[in-house]
Amino acid sequence: MRKKRSRLMFENVEVIDAGAKGKSVGKAPDGRIIFLSNAVPGDVVDVMTTKKRKAFFEGIATKFHTLSERRTTPKCEHFGVCGGCKWQHMAYEHQLHFKQKEVENNLKRIGNLELPETTPILGSKEHYFYRNKMEFSFSSSRWLTQEEIDSESQIEDRNALGFHIPGMWDKILDIKKCHLQEDPSNAIRLEVKNFASKNGLAFFNPRQQQGLLRTMMLRTASTGEIMLLIQFFEDNQEQRELLLNHIEQTFPEITSLLYVINQKQNDTIYDQEVVCFAGRDHIFEEMEGLRFKINAKSFYQTNSEQAYELYKVTRDFANLTGNELVYDLYTGTGTIAQFISKKAKKVIGVESVPEAIEDAKNNALHNNISNVEFFVGDMKKVFNSSFIEQHGQPDIIITDPPRDGMHKLVVEQLLQIAPEKIVYVSCNSATQARDLALLDEKYQVTRVQPVDMFPQTHHVENVVLLEKRV
Repeated sequence: MRKKRSRLMFENVEVIDAGAKGKSVGKAPDGRIIFLSNAVPGDVVDVMTTKKRKAFFEGIATKFHTLSERRTTPKCEHFGVCGGCKWQHMAYEHQLHFKQKEVENNLKRIGNLELPETTPILGSKEHYFYRNKMEFSFSSSRWLTQEEIDSESQIEDRNALGFHIPGMWDKILDIKKCHLQEDPSNAIRLEVKNFASKNGLAFFNPRQQQGLLRTMMLRTASTGEIMLLIQFFEDNQEQRELLLNHIEQTFPEITSLLYVINQKQNDTIYDQEVVCFAGRDHIFEEMEGLRFKINAKSFYQTNSEQAYELYKVTRDFANLTGNELVYDLYTGTGTIAQFISKKAKKVIGVESVPEAIEDAKNNALHNNISNVEFFVGDMKKVFNSSFIEQHGQPDIIITDPPRDGMHKLVVEQLLQIAPEKIVYVSCNSATQARDLALLDEKYQVTRVQPVDMFPQTHHVENVVLLEKRV
């Protein structure tokens, strides 16, 4: 018989900080940290614990005695249930403060690094409607609101098109209006849902693995182009074409209308055939006169305007004169490589995803850039001494790894190559700090610039310039 979990209550807890993963921080009477999911630094609250560990508790605020001056009213009606924008209840200037603090704390505490004065975080001009890519899930068993549960009435409509409830793989919150992607995003999503429901198109049930409609991905570009991809579970041509024809007629502004038939257990499309139903199979994004071809599987920074700011910081830190050989590690679709190419002698991009490298090569060709080369391979295997012998000793290395940071073999190779400068772009300052500590024997951190790519969330990018110790 499972032991019943005992929950503790703490009264008048002062919320003193914002911590990892968007949680706020208080202290229990015994001195242990409490991580809270629904409070803002400056609140004074009563807490009910949900988890108990040796060093900390997790909990929720059940009563608010004092509301923080850092609070603001969330714009979204789904806030608190949807897990997408956890900091909407905190004013933006305070979000920036805690993001900057997290970066500095991670570099100092995890990396044990001596830092220069950190440049103030670069905030986003747009606080809402800034994302260029959104993914929504269909469900025939939507998440019910507390009001619906309390009413005890029969719920007829259980269809949903929206986001997963945090921690629940099979429950989808039906979204009325999302504040992350500009119009016509909301109009398209609502029309797709309404048309499908009216015409009896079955929404997916992940437990039973049945239903026609599985997911929907929507990309918007700064060029005004729009891509919509519907992922179907069942292969029903008549129903599929009924929906797609309706979308094409209702939203003629859609540049690229695509679909996938995916009958796997998971809904990733990277190993699936993408079919172009109408328009072309790609859209274009632009940045400083460069055009980037984006297909359904392409990676592109999801905040286009802030990506431009991030790349400008990267280029500024590199401080190129036109004579340098630059390596761009984890190059993705080669956006940074092409962005800096005008100021470099040559740029070598390396990436593990073959499709991304194919995109990078095509984009460079369309942009008439001849001083970039792209190579595909597992970074820890391809980035070795023979690769350097073949392509030359780099003057500068730019690295923009995934959240896990760089493999230790890549760090060892960086130390062996020892270029004059390394520009390290990171979406996770904790793993960045770990890597910087390993590089500390030969490199000194000379510049640090946090960049906010995702307002209303705890996520933050950080760019660091490393220069060889004298």
